[in-house]
Amino acid sequence: MPTVARSHAKINLGLGIGAPRADGFHALATVYQTLEVHDLVTVAAKSAAVTSVRLTSNDARVPTDGRNTAWKMVELALKMLGQTAEVAIHIEKRLPVQGGLGAGSANAVAALVGLEAELSAGTHPSSKERSKDGAPGRLAEHAYGIAQSFLTRRLEIAAQVGSDVPLFLIGGTVLGLDRGQEVYPLPDIEPVWCVVAAPEVGVSTPQAFRDWDALCVAEGLTSEASTAKLNELSRAYASAFAGGIPLGGGQGAGSSGVLAEGGDLAGPQESALVRTGISSWIQNDFERVVFPQHPSLAEIKRLLAASGTPEAALHASLSGSGSALYGLYLTRGDAEAACERLRPVGVKSHLTRTLPRTAYWREMLSH
Repeated sequence: MPTVARSHAKINLGLGIGAPRADGFHALATVYQTLEVHDLVTVAAKSAAVTSVRLTSNDARVPTDGRNTAWKMVELALKMLGQTAEVAIHIEKRLPVQGGLGAGSANAVAALVGLEAELSAGTHPSSKERSKDGAPGRLAEHAYGIAQSFLTRRLEIAAQVGSDVPLFLIGGTVLGLDRGQEVYPLPDIEPVWCVVAAPEVGVSTPQAFRDWDALCVAEGLTSEASTAKLNELSRAYASAFAGGIPLGGGQGAGSSGVLAEGGDLAGPQESALVRTGISSWIQNDFERVVFPQHPSLAEIKRLLAASGTPEAALHASLSGSGSALYGLYLTRGDAEAACERLRPVGVKSHLTRTLPRTAYWREMLSH
């Protein structure tokens, strides 16, 4: 039976960008955070004399050839493992395409998890196994074991597929450095409600970088100054998020580490984002060049933030280079109010929650 893997989205809790480097890339410092909202990636694989990959999707915008990140990841993984297989991948898109949510990169890791499960299907439990309390049983432990084996053998090939692919080999709250592919797990923040706004406007990442390069020239941001800026920012991220509270039996938490559907998540008075002061200074540098080109996105951020009101976001920002934006909220009511503010301006929204690391791997393989 094919393996179905959840391919979770990410947002950027802050994104600092450096001046262009000699190699054409940009150094950055960011904190990634995975979300519950996801695509579904179905993988069927069997040993064969020659490797072949077939990819389909319910969304015509998704490449179905070697340009696709899931395709690339599967081919590289089989080569690394010294195996050949006949692989079929189907991507059911639920996330915006090219929205700054890392959907394509997450698809790559989900495809890899599915491939591993398929190739080892004869030695691991079926997807129907569950523990006595109803949580996923040995399968969840297997998925987490897969994650651990990835960390030493697969981060390198993940970085070959894309700069933000490696973060999905960790999940939860993750520090990203260099091009974003150098990743370090941070203590998870308490889960909070998240509203992802998905406007129709398209943002070109290459153009956003070109505009950023022009801004660097105009402001005299040198390579040396960039390095100092990003080093300071990465230290600040690591210090601030070190105060996060790992999950595991917190207020209202279920056996999977995720609160029951419909419940409010963080404590009634504060969140780590507020308590540590992070929400007052984290920002996305891309907003400086994307918002002037797309003023409607700045307006969406304003609606998400609702600053000065009882329903104000803990934090609101562009994710990556956009065009998706998000707001983080203490209660479901505040998040639903944000969705209502977006409705009159015709912006689609997704109500979801941040997803900590243990729950990320527990939820990866669909049941």
